[in-house]
Amino acid sequence: MVIRTMGQGDGKSFQCGETRKLSTESSGLLTDNRIDTGEKPYSCPECRRLFASKAHLATHKKIHTEEKPFTCSDCGKSFTTKGYLVIHQRSHTGEKPYSCSECGKGFTQKSSLVKHQRIHTGEKPYSCSECGRGFVTKCKLTDHQKTHTEKSLYTCAECGKTFINKSGLNTHQRYHTGEK
Repeated sequence: MVIRTMGQGDGKSFQCGETRKLSTESSGLLTDNRIDTGEKPYSCPECRRLFASKAHLATHKKIHTEEKPFTCSDCGKSFTTKGYLVIHQRSHTGEKPYSCSECGKGFTQKSSLVKHQRIHTGEKPYSCSECGRGFVTKCKLTDHQKTHTEKSLYTCAECGKTFINKSGLNTHQRYHTGEK
């Protein structure tokens, strides 16, 4: 819900009724409102993925065209958005602007901090519809759901144990090699 309010001076401002976020443009809050409600009216014609705003869709479309106009001056790696470039550049500078108030651990992205804080709160917002098990991230839930629907695709040549993803097999193989 978008609430229109009068700002200071001669400008108008708008406030999101859900998050109380202020904006000088109603279009920004319309997108904010869609994010709050989960509404995603814009669809990618290539892959059918849905988005809350035209801007998010436009950014996503660069994946399909492989357009990466933002290049790191340190290593030459290219990115689809300036924001991704900024996050990447932190790997060169070591900057970690987001810190956990509980333990002090630093992060390069706010989303990584939010996921980390679930360790302290015990929150597991993603639940498996098949067995009810909870997960900290959507990615972990997606990996888990494969155990209900797919055959194991990766087999350890050493002992025959099977895994649903290559990273699981790689981690397991370290037990055989002793690699840390």
